[in-house]
Amino acid sequence: MIRLLHLTILFCLPLSLFAQINKRPLTHADYDRWQSARSEKIADNGQWISYQVDVQEGDGTLYVRQSNRSSAANLPQEFTFPRGYQAQFTADSKFLVAKLKAPYADTRKAKLKKKKPDEMPKDSLLVLNLSTGQVTRFPNAKSFVIGKNGGNWLAFLQERKEAGASGLTAEARSAPTRRRNDTDLDDDLSAEADTTAPAPKTAAPRSQSATTRAAAAKKPKGDDLLIVNMADGSKQMIRYVSSVVASDNGRSIFFSRESHVDSLKAGQNPVPGVYLFDTRSRQIATVDTSSKRKIYKGLAVDTTGTHLAWIASADSANAEVKVFTLFYKNIQPLTGAVAGGKKAKMTSVAPAVWTIADTTTKALPKGWSINEFTTPRFSKDGKRLYFATAPIPQKAIKDTLTPDDEKVKMDIWSWTDSRLQPMQQKRLKEEKERGFLTVCDLTTNLPATATARPGNVVMLASREVPNVRPDYSRNPRYLLGSSDLPYQVISSWDPGHTDLYLIDTQTGDKKKIANDLMASEVQLSPGNKYAYWFDERDSLWRAYSIADSKLIDLTKGLPGKFFDEEHDTPNLPGSYGAAGWTTNDKYFWLYDRYDIWQLDPTGREKPLNLTMGWGRQNKVRLRRADLQESEERFENEPINAAESLYLTGIWESDKHTGILKAMPAKNNERQISILTQSNHRYFGLSKAKNAPVVTYYKGNFQEPINLYQTDTTLASPVKLTKVNPQQDSIRWGSVELVNWMGTNGVKLEGLLYKPEGFDPKKKYPMLVYFYERNSETLNDYKAPSPSRSTINIAYCVSNGYLVFVPDIVYTTGQPGPNAYDCIVPGVLSLIDKGFVNRDRIGIQGQSWGGYQTAYLITRTNLFRAAGAGAPVANMTSAYGGIRWGTGMSRMFQYEKTQSRIGGTLWDKPLNYIENSPLFFANRVETPLFMTHNDADGAVPWYQGIEFFTALRRLNKPVWMLVYNGEDHNLVQRHNAKDLSVRMYQFFDYYLKDAPMPRWMSEGRSAAEKDRGEMKY
Repeated sequence: MIRLLHLTILFCLPLSLFAQINKRPLTHADYDRWQSARSEKIADNGQWISYQVDVQEGDGTLYVRQSNRSSAANLPQEFTFPRGYQAQFTADSKFLVAKLKAPYADTRKAKLKKKKPDEMPKDSLLVLNLSTGQVTRFPNAKSFVIGKNGGNWLAFLQERKEAGASGLTAEARSAPTRRRNDTDLDDDLSAEADTTAPAPKTAAPRSQSATTRAAAAKKPKGDDLLIVNMADGSKQMIRYVSSVVASDNGRSIFFSRESHVDSLKAGQNPVPGVYLFDTRSRQIATVDTSSKRKIYKGLAVDTTGTHLAWIASADSANAEVKVFTLFYKNIQPLTGAVAGGKKAKMTSVAPAVWTIADTTTKALPKGWSINEFTTPRFSKDGKRLYFATAPIPQKAIKDTLTPDDEKVKMDIWSWTDSRLQPMQQKRLKEEKERGFLTVCDLTTNLPATATARPGNVVMLASREVPNVRPDYSRNPRYLLGSSDLPYQVISSWDPGHTDLYLIDTQTGDKKKIANDLMASEVQLSPGNKYAYWFDERDSLWRAYSIADSKLIDLTKGLPGKFFDEEHDTPNLPGSYGAAGWTTNDKYFWLYDRYDIWQLDPTGREKPLNLTMGWGRQNKVRLRRADLQESEERFENEPINAAESLYLTGIWESDKHTGILKAMPAKNNERQISILTQSNHRYFGLSKAKNAPVVTYYKGNFQEPINLYQTDTTLASPVKLTKVNPQQDSIRWGSVELVNWMGTNGVKLEGLLYKPEGFDPKKKYPMLVYFYERNSETLNDYKAPSPSRSTINIAYCVSNGYLVFVPDIVYTTGQPGPNAYDCIVPGVLSLIDKGFVNRDRIGIQGQSWGGYQTAYLITRTNLFRAAGAGAPVANMTSAYGGIRWGTGMSRMFQYEKTQSRIGGTLWDKPLNYIENSPLFFANRVETPLFMTHNDADGAVPWYQGIEFFTALRRLNKPVWMLVYNGEDHNLVQRHNAKDLSVRMYQFFDYYLKDAPMPRWMSEGRSAAEKDRGEMKY
């Protein structure tokens, strides 16, 4: 009878409650398998889509899916490749090439066995024939190149395995065997055979160690280059290759071989130099193998495959100072096509190699040469070659007469230094490798002989104007240069000052067009008619007419506000950005908070609100969506105003998003139509190059982010992925937008996350997390993952916590009180609703949020427990300190940016003291869980130490976790997992009455750490 009663009650329960009973909460063991969809690619013909579904730790999967089932009905709808990544479709949409990661378990096992780098499991490469479904795999692949816009040739570097080497993976052993028509070109690219008498077959015995040392010394450099025709399967191998590039049209594969000390055996000494494989003739051309040059690098080939450039040095690789020369060759098509099954023959190419620039180039200052750290690059049409030059470095002064322990090691900090010593140290490598942009016009004045020097080399950057931005997509007369050299001293407390210059690419002449500018979005228009920027001092967009040498105020007098209306730091507000320029620089499109404006820089046409004020009227933030894949467009590409204008929108009222379309209407205004909108986050729109196939991502807090396929109407989308199906069996939750009034009279918004099956009649423990403003993240997905520094909202909600994320609005000089005025009334407003357990509220923040957490617990005992990650405790000592990650002084942060004091320490000493938790540590009654890592480059570790030692002396309950060698936020995943366990143990103890863990009750001594005892 009792059993029958139980069954009756069970069947009467609501289905939602029944489902809830069968679900479990998230655990720390769930993190590793949590999936994300990413790296989508669409074949140019729109018939195939590839994407990855990766787990947080372990092996992911590459999917290759037909977008239209009828496109290849004889093939599976979908191919799957475990561990696949970096997929690329060929331009003709006939093949897909991708890398396969070494199995995670194999790599981890090798690490446990402390294998050397060359003994670790290697990645492999796969080629999928999209017409037949045939898959070909190659082992030990390092990198690959294909023609971005044409060709069906693949070139990849394969880590060289000497004869007898072992350790190939199972996948490598099962790779296709070499066929009869495969060609090994090692002999073709070796030195002439040694004609001297061969050595006797037997040699005097040597010790094993001596033999090993000799073999190691004679090992040539480089890897095996495999060149594969994906259409007919023929392969050709070239040994000892150091680098390879391919032209965009797939015609030319350009590669280099380096010099080495000795050879494996006579007659097999690889000849250092640069070589060309012509995919149409299937011939290999020797481009440059001068015996005077030992190092070849910096390979560049233009989009057509006819222009080649490289840098080379006669110095050995071990030389302390190496001097490089830039070379160029114009390659004519190689004739005499070779059938796929025959061995390729060597040929030479004409005309001769030209020396573009070296130490004798008149355009360069004395003692300058080619910068080896910048790879030369051709403009899109191959008419220009951009490269970098630099002073030849001086040899280091070596003191061989003083023992190391007697050498003086010190820095001199001088008030005349343009940059502080720590910043100089941080930028030392950058400065050593700094190059100055230089250009060679390849259309004029090339000398008749290779021994002559071209007179068309122009140095664009200089010591006075070190930063010049090239334009590879066009060949403009002028480029834009900038210099902050006059303002480097004041950048410690007032960053952002710069001078702007126009650089004449034909003469190198520099014309200053703006002095002491505080600006953002500084660029040249695509048609090279205007330089333009947002001037932060007066919040105006300006343009400089190059033809007229005239400054134009683009937005002066317009009704729209083009600066950030919600800006709340003591520095100058930024802009909402710009959509770009239309063809021929006719119009400039830019954003206000909601809409897109069209401006005529000549002033002949009145400014036009392209979106007709629809965005402001409906409080929707509209932004242009460029549907081209990123690799298909050059920077600052002009907008075709005749094409349909796709937009993304964020509705401010409830934070939902959508995709819209603006069709041309009367007077060129745009009629807005909503294609799709919902309480989700839409992003990542991408379109096939030659077909109306579109993909995008969509998700929200309750729905994992998945990839969808549709057409340009966005009607009838197809869901391609279903990541994290395990979420259906896990307690999740919901999120809602909440509102309250701050004690400062400001209307505020925030997010409240509720556990699944939320009952408003129950009392829940609550965690409060914050960082400036987060209400716009209402529809963001919160994937469960180990903590890098903050709570994981999904984990907390799944385990029965409410999570409150309030927005904070600031005023200058009072960041601590501002946090109090916004957060505390928000918490009290939720308590008033009746479902928050007032005695079980915790608070947690990291960095700026960690500071505010530390401050709040000196002002209120509302919170039962608090977590502060990397907090600034003492603004007076932090003010003059160093951000060790950049070497910058921290002054600017307090005077101008996030810390919001708005003045110097000596101008506003009371503000610094009143906003510093350390000075009020005696008021703290809240147990505090701190994290502050000893390699923190953003907030100095001593800030955490100051607060910890103060609370310890005051006998307050405080713990500080210090992860050795970690930066501001944890990088090592195993440390993040450890932090996750301990942080929730802390909050569960205080907010859920869970048992106190041993590390909290006993600590962890240095001796226990030395023995490896973890203590949980």
